[in-house]
Amino acid sequence: MTRKHAPTNRRIELDPAEALRLLGSVPLGRVVFTRQALPTVRPVNHVLDSGDIVIRTHEGVALTARAEEADDTGVVVAYEADAIDPDTHLGWSVVVTGYAHLVTDPAELARIRDLLQPWAPVEGMDQAVRIRPEVVAGVRLTEAGATTTSSS
Repeated sequence: MTRKHAPTNRRIELDPAEALRLLGSVPLGRVVFTRQALPTVRPVNHVLDSGDIVIRTHEGVALTARAEEADDTGVVVAYEADAIDPDTHLGWSVVVTGYAHLVTDPAELARIRDLLQPWAPVEGMDQAVRIRPEVVAGVRLTEAGATTTSSS
């Protein structure tokens, strides 16, 4: 059996502002929410809007229904996005935990529809969910001797 060498990369915690900036630099992430008391993960495209994560969805989806039923605080969700090179194992990962609300204001919904086009056209994908971050955690994986920079 061949033994692999220990990784020489190092892990650096990101401050919340840098983590959100990186999350906003990629178009795809994963939203985690509860469906029938179990965690559910869905890949979605997103946009960062005034510090919130906004995704498009369609009526009848479990997340949309949960966000619509939620009280003023919203429904708790997590959102994850990353950019990690599979060969070098370098990159970053960000996880946001916060409250999701269904966007109901017609003007805001129209603006979001112009801002964010779904990757997969789905009939009736005219709803939007806004996730307000409460906890933002991120890590950057760099080479052991590298100095950190603000680039993605």
